[in-house]
Amino acid sequence: MIDIAKANKELSAATPLDIIKWAVEQGKKPIVSTHFVPMEAVVLHTAVQAKKDITVVWADSGYNTRDTYLVAEKLIASLELEVEVYTPKITAARWDNAFGGVPDVGEESHDAFTKNFKLEPFTRAMKEVAPDVWITGVRSEQTAFRQNMEVISQGADGVIKVAPFLHWKEADMLAYLKEHDLPNVENYFDPTKGLSNRECGLHTQL
Repeated sequence: MIDIAKANKELSAATPLDIIKWAVEQGKKPIVSTHFVPMEAVVLHTAVQAKKDITVVWADSGYNTRDTYLVAEKLIASLELEVEVYTPKITAARWDNAFGGVPDVGEESHDAFTKNFKLEPFTRAMKEVAPDVWITGVRSEQTAFRQNMEVISQGADGVIKVAPFLHWKEADMLAYLKEHDLPNVENYFDPTKGLSNRECGLHTQL
């Protein structure tokens, strides 16, 4: 068992790379999750420095922009990522034609849309891949909820959730991208959030 409070205290001054190295040493099956959001290359590049063959879980909604898919393919190839892709059980084309497309946040169907296109695929991934350590790229400046997160926390089903970049600012992320000449997604769209500072439920429920 990991002493969460002790781990957070010991890692309070650690770099993201050191935190990820610590994380992969704790579990038998660590993963890093991604949606290939802007600046996600920083997280993935750092993760493979700690563990070259770390499993990368990508819950692909099918609604990503062309820019997102192009950058994703570049990173998968250049970083030699071991990606496990999980897609919704209903396709974007079917939803658009049968249910009228992406609903606005205030619409009644938005919860069902979020469950189908974000929560269900990722929950399925977590059950099938069955990690004991989950590394995520969330940062405290992104949402009000994340301001109260800790670098190390207890996730669902006993998974240890690790947020090595929690205290990094956007400027830090951009500087890392430039230093390592990494591609970045400029045009990104998450249909389940509506606004970039809104939680979709992934980190509030898992």
